Amino acid sequence: MDVNKIRKVCRPIRIVVGLALIGAGVYTGINWFYLGIIPLIAGLANFCPLCIITKKCDVQ
Repeated sequence: MDVNKIRKVCRPIRIVVGLALIGAGVYTGINWFYLGIIPLIAGLANFCPLCIITKKCDVQ
């Protein structure tokens, strides 16, 4: 498994999901959608919390 390939694919997905959730929060007024800031920051910082939890993306 190539870790860099996974990270290159996951990063834009996290950014798009984060922006979509924030947009849904602005559109609907439901505050829970503002949690989209988490995947947005994770995508911008190239940091994957799931990789830390599952330990599948660790570079060894």
